[in-house]
Amino acid sequence: QVQLVESGGGLVQPGGSLRLSCAASGFRFSTYAMRWYGQAPGKERELVASISVASVTNYGDTMKGRFIISRDNAENTVYLQMNSLEPEDTAVYSCNTEVWQSGTLTPSWGPGTQVTVSS
Repeated sequence: QVQLVESGGGLVQPGGSLRLSCAASGFRFSTYAMRWYGQAPGKERELVASISVASVTNYGDTMKGRFIISRDNAENTVYLQMNSLEPEDTAVYSCNTEVWQSGTLTPSWGPGTQVTVSS
């Protein structure tokens, strides 16, 4: 059973940093791309960053240059380093992957971790 569990969220002042972690289990982590999504209050969930099997990364336009996604295949964990945080970054951040299950590519989500940027 695929499980994704995020941690590392919290309250941070504008300009501060946080490092989110997503611990994965139940699938062969090193063979799947991983993604971070963010959902701000009253808004749709949006892609923040993705990392491929080969560690090729992509970022949403508003996060480019401030956030860094990385993965540790030995620890089955994907990270999101968030720098220069702005109040607009306040959101629930969730980890996502799509895993082949019974011949179907099935999305899986973690419960999310709250990030609040406020002075």
